[in-house]
Amino acid sequence: MRRFCLEVTGDYACFTRPEMKVERVSYDLITPSAARAVFDAILWKPAIRWRIRKIEVLKPVRWISVRRNEVSSVVSNRNALAAMNEGHGQLALYIEEDRQQRAGLFLRDVAYRLYAEMEFLTDESRGNPAKYTAMFTRRAAAGQCVNQPYLGCREFAASFRPVPVLETGRGAYGVADTEPAALQEMSADLGWMLYDLDYADRADPKPQFFRARVERGVMDLAGVEVRG
Repeated sequence: MRRFCLEVTGDYACFTRPEMKVERVSYDLITPSAARAVFDAILWKPAIRWRIRKIEVLKPVRWISVRRNEVSSVVSNRNALAAMNEGHGQLALYIEEDRQQRAGLFLRDVAYRLYAEMEFLTDESRGNPAKYTAMFTRRAAAGQCVNQPYLGCREFAASFRPVPVLETGRGAYGVADTEPAALQEMSADLGWMLYDLDYADRADPKPQFFRARVERGVMDLAGVEVRG
């Protein structure tokens, strides 16, 4: 199966730990679900699904603490449905009336290399994989996207560029020597990390976690054991 690679960079990132209920605290590096969202932002079709196979860390982990103004509530589903049905409604939230200051521990100056495979979900896509491969390749090369890719939070926009994937023998793969090397000094057990959400039950998606390990700047996701 063909693999695709993107180099993704950004000034800031926040891949929020779900156990932090109030203050936002980021994981040490990008999660597989956030990496998948970058590929989805470039090409999303109901007939395909992206699977992240490997993440390479290109820059040292650096942190920044930020205190921000946020609102403590969200627009209710009932009000939103009423506005949709009636064609008008009050959906505004005013920060002056609902202000909260919250601290966040974010990443700064991040760069990753993301490897993914395209899975085909319909008979049409299975019979014509070259069509979807060409669509993604063309869009990535031109910098086109459905929505601006982001690094965990939408306010942290990401820049991206496609990187050719090379087969290095015996099923291994990588990039040309002219590309930046993964961070060799980074090897760690990062504990349990969010993998993705299981949408088998659309009304109640379940989070999935895996044991995240980085070896010489590389997180290999092939064959990881995922737990709900």
